[in-house]
Amino acid sequence: MYLEIVSPEATLFSSEVDSVVVPGVLGDFEMLNNHAAIVSLLKAGTVRIKTHSNSNLVVDELHAQVIPHKDDKKVLTVKINSGTVEMKDNKVIVLAD
Repeated sequence: MYLEIVSPEATLFSSEVDSVVVPGVLGDFEMLNNHAAIVSLLKAGTVRIKTHSNSNLVVDELHAQVIPHKDDKKVLTVKINSGTVEMKDNKVIVLAD
């Protein structure tokens, strides 16, 4: 599936991923390939991205908000204050504050 994380300033992340875990207002939830269509509000927390490789990732180096996990280099994290997530047709878009 394809993931984009967009803030008002820039696109923070854009790549194919294996899974993404987001901080929903009722708790964290994970989306995998072929997940049902969903739209949800997000609260402050961490978006966890599992990639199949770190090659071909488009990461906004200027804002340095996408950080590799210390124990697993295929897991990236992004801190957000709030936002919205939409998943449809294997494309996830996170609009983050």
